[in-house]
Amino acid sequence: MIVRGGTVVRPEGIVRADLLIEDGVIQTTQPDLAGDTDIIDATGMHIFPALIDVHVHFNEPGRTHWEGVATGSRALAAGGGAAFFDMPLNSTPCTVNACEIDKKRAAFEAASVADFGIWGGLIPGHLSEMAELADRGVVGFKAFLCDSGLPEFPRADDLTLWEGLLEAARLDLPVAVHAESNELTRELSRRLTAQGRTSVADFLTSRPVLAEVEAIQRAALLAEEAKARLHIVHVSSGRGVVAAAEARSRGVDISIETCPHYLFFTEDDLERLGALAKCAPPLRSIHDQNGLWDELLKGSIDVIASDHSPAPPEMKTGDFHRAWGGIAGVQSTLNVLLDRGFHDRGLPLERIAELTATCPARRFRIRNKGSIRIGHDADLALVDMGAQFTLHEENMAHRHRISPYAGERFRGVVRRTIRRGETVYVDGQFPVNAGGKLIRPER
Repeated sequence: MIVRGGTVVRPEGIVRADLLIEDGVIQTTQPDLAGDTDIIDATGMHIFPALIDVHVHFNEPGRTHWEGVATGSRALAAGGGAAFFDMPLNSTPCTVNACEIDKKRAAFEAASVADFGIWGGLIPGHLSEMAELADRGVVGFKAFLCDSGLPEFPRADDLTLWEGLLEAARLDLPVAVHAESNELTRELSRRLTAQGRTSVADFLTSRPVLAEVEAIQRAALLAEEAKARLHIVHVSSGRGVVAAAEARSRGVDISIETCPHYLFFTEDDLERLGALAKCAPPLRSIHDQNGLWDELLKGSIDVIASDHSPAPPEMKTGDFHRAWGGIAGVQSTLNVLLDRGFHDRGLPLERIAELTATCPARRFRIRNKGSIRIGHDADLALVDMGAQFTLHEENMAHRHRISPYAGERFRGVVRRTIRRGETVYVDGQFPVNAGGKLIRPER
């Protein structure tokens, strides 16, 4: 197959080139390749490496009525993604042992249109099972430093985190942490609730930026002592990025992830949208958001992932205090970066490719993915940069068609997504029903 006439986006530069693909692998990249069979016409389009979303909650097995891999992976493909890493919660049971990993892998292989990695869980009482999870091919271990919202996935206290980091270092795998101080968020929330204060503003008060900064600093210190690889998920503020970057400057092996919703929405939007935009850490002030953009444009951030965490509509309506905290956004990551990043702030297209594909593959040691180069999997997103669209319910591919991005207008349209040489999405259609394979990191 030849992808002909497109503009290829790579971290090292943008070039006009055709791509020759054989057996799902890129064989040649050069202008005006000979051949006239199995042609995909990419004239006028930019060709990005397909997104690798390292942070999604597809909730299968156990909570497929919240999402499921069939719908979740299609939404990812509609947004230009060909691979994802699924978190250990909100599957039920959570993936904290080899048996649950096996069940999840089987379910994903049966229904995912995208390739997938699986996160193992790091929770109290399960450290002895981390080696089995590593043998099953997990990409790393996820820990919460505060209440996860699910009793079956308790937070990692400092001793659990410390010993987990030591074991992860021995296994040569990273630990991802949800970095919010449990002591601060728990007590602030308890006080406010006791006073009957359960509004949007009170929720924001209960989860200040300080809680994020303190937890990042503490996790970085433990990782430094353990000589472990640390990944800070969904950093919501510029101050949080600075705290992680300071640790990196003294030699901590740390990577920093943020999410498109922190770059797109602010706490003012949370007041407007209500529970649709509720997440943890919460949306921040415009000042904190500007700080986050500053750090992104400076190059301090390594990865952008969606943290897609959907729920049924009845869990996102009514009383804000009791509503599920999670944003449905797996389909909109590239749209946000093109619209608010490239068009509004001059974020280079090469940098977008790096944040969404190249750096995720490099950081998590995924071989032959993340870049458009000879020998790599032909994972591609063909984008019409000159087109615009408004996201409506009928455009959404995830299970429950609710999202804070509904009604927003974006510049740049994903026309086709290719996974290992096979089209998994094209102009609103999904030609395949499965085919995704397990991604195992190099150790």
